[in-house]
Amino acid sequence: MGKKRTLSLGTYLGYGVGSVGTGIFSTVPGLLLLSFMIRYLEIPPAIAGTVIFIPRFWDVITDPFAGSLSDRTRSRWGARRPWMLVGSLTLPIAFALLFRVPEHTGMAAAWYVLFIYILCTTFYTIYQVPYIAMPAEMTEDYDERTTIMSFRIAFLTIGILVGGALAPELVSVGGGGREGYILMGIVVGVILFLVLIGSFFGTRKVPHVDPVPTTVPFREQMRAAAENKPFFILFGSYIIQVLGIGAMLAGVDFYSSYILGDPGQTSILFVCLIGPALITMPLWVKVGRRFGKLTGYIICTILFALGGFALMITGAEMLWLVYLILFVMGAGYAGTQLFPYSMLPDTISADTIKTGLRRAGAYTGVWTAADKAGFAVGPAVFAGILAVTGFMETEGGILIDQPASALVGVRIGFALLPALLMALSLLLLRFYRLDPEVIAALGVEEKSIEG
Repeated sequence: MGKKRTLSLGTYLGYGVGSVGTGIFSTVPGLLLLSFMIRYLEIPPAIAGTVIFIPRFWDVITDPFAGSLSDRTRSRWGARRPWMLVGSLTLPIAFALLFRVPEHTGMAAAWYVLFIYILCTTFYTIYQVPYIAMPAEMTEDYDERTTIMSFRIAFLTIGILVGGALAPELVSVGGGGREGYILMGIVVGVILFLVLIGSFFGTRKVPHVDPVPTTVPFREQMRAAAENKPFFILFGSYIIQVLGIGAMLAGVDFYSSYILGDPGQTSILFVCLIGPALITMPLWVKVGRRFGKLTGYIICTILFALGGFALMITGAEMLWLVYLILFVMGAGYAGTQLFPYSMLPDTISADTIKTGLRRAGAYTGVWTAADKAGFAVGPAVFAGILAVTGFMETEGGILIDQPASALVGVRIGFALLPALLMALSLLLLRFYRLDPEVIAALGVEEKSIEG
């Protein structure tokens, strides 16, 4: 079972604070960028969805490369932290530029957003992939990894709340329209810099590991991931869920504006969905230790799926019920982030014990590439649903009467699709097998081979 805790509270906090930044960046473009393009830049839904998808698909190439590169980096700061520093200095600037669109509309604006968003995702990759790889090397203790992840997810939740609740309010404070988005981009960019650079300094006492001598080719990374059955199952289940969460995030503003009839509900709905994570995180940590991470993960997935189905039959006339359902989904969402990210280092350790190879960066590169692709495909699918159901783009954020079919499309993309994908992921999770006893057995096997 677990060993004595090896990391200090300061290290937990120093590592976790970086997730405020990753939470902000994973949230704000997913929440506001699609709506910004369709409602303020006169970009058709199908084009806007493509603009979001391409930079995230680019991550499929850059994430595994960044992971392997950080695996073999040698510096006095360790293998991961130099890349975190580079990302800290570049991402905030690119983010501020993302919403500072020149006076263009239509395709001209789409090309600008596409170019800057590619820069954003590239700089984000430089920071995030090494950052996610660190827990597998920070400790060998099974339960302490859950503790590390609980700090990370708690700070991630704060970042998501800051991004999801504060960003729309900053747009309003700035007068709405393009001016509001410019103000939001600058303020959020400053926050990004402070928390990302804070984690760079906060992880200075994290244990260093020796770099690997060569880069693992992308094909070999994919083959290793496929051969590691626990990783493959966990990976597949999580990515299916990310598709649904990405679609739901992209739909919050549309659901607020066209189903609830009040754009001002966007921040409230976001707090209802994300806020419960701060309350329920200690509970899920206890559930994971008492009943196992897999059991906790399944419970949280079911909660989220049931909430999505329930949202299909609610609306403005039952606003209190919408809040309640989102609160329950938020509790489930906390676990769908905590458990897979605390199980990921376990699957990497199992691979290290079996093969003797240290390739945490390679694994997390594959993981984060698909993670980001999922968050790109989700909004793109939501945009596709809007296009198919006849949703009409606007200028200046003006609310117009949409066809009944388009309103159904908003409900499907925001509620039904995420629920169905969560349910689908449960089919894969049934086959996941990896717990402390299995890891201990692998360790004994490895020692016997060495002897």
